[in-house]
Amino acid sequence: MKILLPSSVPLAPSLPDDVSAVVYDAAAPVPEEHLDAEALVVWGNRPEHLAAVAGRMPNLRWVQTLAAGPDAVLAAGFPPGVVVTSGVGLHDATVTEHALALTLALLRRLPQAAAAQAEHRWADEIGGLQPLRPDGAVTSLIGARVLVWGFGNIGRTLAPLLRGLGAEVRGVARTAGRRDGFDVVAEKDLDAELARTDVLIMILPATPQTERALDADRLAALPAHAFVVNVGRGSTVDEDALADALTSGKIAGAAVDVTAVEPLPADSALWDVPNLLITPHAAGGRPVGADELVGENLAALRAGGQLRNVVAP
Repeated sequence: MKILLPSSVPLAPSLPDDVSAVVYDAAAPVPEEHLDAEALVVWGNRPEHLAAVAGRMPNLRWVQTLAAGPDAVLAAGFPPGVVVTSGVGLHDATVTEHALALTLALLRRLPQAAAAQAEHRWADEIGGLQPLRPDGAVTSLIGARVLVWGFGNIGRTLAPLLRGLGAEVRGVARTAGRRDGFDVVAEKDLDAELARTDVLIMILPATPQTERALDADRLAALPAHAFVVNVGRGSTVDEDALADALTSGKIAGAAVDVTAVEPLPADSALWDVPNLLITPHAAGGRPVGADELVGENLAALRAGGQLRNVVAP
């Protein structure tokens, strides 16, 4: 059996002696001499390169993407008999770190502090004696109402940290309930929930249903003192509406790690939108536990067992 491992991340899964592991260049299509592989691990591959080989690997049984969102693999057009598994769980800790960092950066006015430092100016307006709950934008997680939209693995990892810093945390998912000790509201009730939100953290996948899910109406539903943080997918935000909301002061600020077009073009208007912090899709990028997931799923495939993170066709 041959398994192809991408060059984009160092991988050394535990493999049986009769499994041949071949490292391929993830920046190019799979080479012709390796189209006979039965298993393909994907990480950072270009969509067009996946599409170029999707129908040309006759022995392929399984594709493992290390990304939490399998949208690029699903769009490539692999045959129906090929099992696709995602990297759900591999990015929980790193994306949580980044989401928390962006949230605290907004609340603690780090972009304003950096701008003042560049001017060699001691920014009295954001330092010294300050009220805990001033008029205007929130400045602390203590008592802040945080709404996590997309309450999956990452959301459930992030929520306890937010609560530990004093926030009142609720989740949003397709169905309401209580998960891991947190109240979760259904998406149909989202608009009412936005009106009492101080910080909205988005961790949504890219699907037809989430396309521009945060639109002008939902941005208008947020209080003027609210912040928005997006560490999910850029397609889930109406960027024109976000720019308008920030420019007009309808919300206090936003931080995005993802954009609809990546890399964000140098001439994009988003770069100059006031009170917008942009990071270059830096939240994940380093799958934790990838070797274990690949090894476990390979063993399950060979034994005819259940693979982890199987994506429904």
